[in-house]
Amino acid sequence: MTWRMRRAGPGDAPALSLVASATFLDTYASVLTGADIVAHCTTKNSIATFAAWLDDPATIVTIAEQEPGHAPIGYTVLTAPDFPIPIGPADIELRRIYLLKQAHGTGLGAALMTQALEDAAAARRNRVLLGVWEGNGRARAFYERHEFAVIGARQFMVGTTLHEDPVYARSV
Repeated sequence: MTWRMRRAGPGDAPALSLVASATFLDTYASVLTGADIVAHCTTKNSIATFAAWLDDPATIVTIAEQEPGHAPIGYTVLTAPDFPIPIGPADIELRRIYLLKQAHGTGLGAALMTQALEDAAAARRNRVLLGVWEGNGRARAFYERHEFAVIGARQFMVGTTLHEDPVYARSV
């Protein structure tokens, strides 16, 4: 698989929304109810959500596209942290790092993570935070391979179901 990464722009909101919902459905269809998935994707993965991030100068969005044809296959979102733990002024949250399943094992996930860490450093941030569903062992192992460590927990609603998620951090 050949891919490229680039900074996302205002016209990328529909593609980002599509990848967000596709990856969320693929990852959680066997563990969440259909109603919770639809509710989550409708609100958290909407085109309007991505348009707002793309309009926010403090938010950095990277999109990954498969070559040729530039089909969207993954993305990251770095933005202001939203966690119930002490947040420092130089912290940033890796709110999303999503990748379609067919790109797993290609090195794209690691490349997206490397780019996110470089973007955080360029934005003069010294710590990256992220939250992940406690049952997502694949994602948790990926973050731990990239030197993230659990520093707390948060409650996170998906539709009508409350989840307890670990919060990870890593110095940049």
